[in-house]
Amino acid sequence: MRINFKRRKERKGVAIVEFSFIMLILVPLTLGTTAVGLNMLTTLSTVQVARDVGHMYAKGTDFSQPGNQTVVLALASNLGLTTSASTSKSLVILSTVTYVDKAMCQSAGKVDSSGNPLGCTNYLKWVFTQRTELGKTTLRTSNFGSPLTSGPNGVTLDPDSGRISLNDQVTKSGAVATFSGVNPYSNVNGTVTGLPSGQVIYISEVASTGISMPYISQNIMYSYGMF
Repeated sequence: MRINFKRRKERKGVAIVEFSFIMLILVPLTLGTTAVGLNMLTTLSTVQVARDVGHMYAKGTDFSQPGNQTVVLALASNLGLTTSASTSKSLVILSTVTYVDKAMCQSAGKVDSSGNPLGCTNYLKWVFTQRTELGKTTLRTSNFGSPLTSGPNGVTLDPDSGRISLNDQVTKSGAVATFSGVNPYSNVNGTVTGLPSGQVIYISEVASTGISMPYISQNIMYSYGMF
């Protein structure tokens, strides 16, 4: 039996070319699959951190305190969370909101002699009572808006606790929160729906940076929870 060595050599050359073309597809596909998998893990971690931090926040943990912030940093260590806005790869936003009803207007002294709201410009609106942010504050904006701190209608955030005074809550439009497509409480023509008036809602939001590649755009993972 004769073996055509020349033909075998020619086939080797063809195999190398075929292998090269296949690798042009397999390498990007493998890297892309890896990136998608890592982004899925980042998404799961983002959801977990939002849930865990939100639970603690709703139970009274003050995350404006450096000692309590270390707990958040430990929980979100795999998300690259740091206290420095320039080096952090993720963001944690904690907000407390409440509904301005007659009782709240009365507490602020913004009612007339009959007990009806007077000068209580945020009556029947949801407002921020506290806001704390940790991490890269420019990474993403909150889904529920942010307290406006400038201009004539801006509110004053306590530099230590992030709290907003009762007067600013009921009179300054800068304190109004946004619930897009969600209304936890409403009173329309006497018909009450949702949570009881005066209820406080604790909102935990977490955003993190996903894996990016030349052919895969960098995604921002986001999750929030209400408690």
